[in-house]
Amino acid sequence: MSTLRNSVKLIGHVGNQPEIVNLESGKKLAKFSVATNEYYKNAKGEKVSETQWHNLVAWGKTADLVENYVPKGKEIAIDGKLTNRNYEDKDGNKRYFTEVVCNEIVLLGK
Repeated sequence: MSTLRNSVKLIGHVGNQPEIVNLESGKKLAKFSVATNEYYKNAKGEKVSETQWHNLVAWGKTADLVENYVPKGKEIAIDGKLTNRNYEDKDGNKRYFTEVVCNEIVLLGK
């Protein structure tokens, strides 16, 4: 039951070419976004599509997979967890950021 506490599962299309960062520690990081679409009918009976964008990060072997097999536009399924972080921008304003840390990625589509 503890695995349900912070769990995210998404299926969507990669929105940008993943940014790969090789850290001094030897670790690899992949940063990219995924769009998910939800469809429903509004009060007038019209079909409406709503797109949500999600910021994702992957580490280590998962980042290797992203680097080699996940281009912009690729449909993927991910399993991960939500994380929050903050930083101070150049003007001294505190910025907050939510992202999904990928534990597993499955390549879908062609």
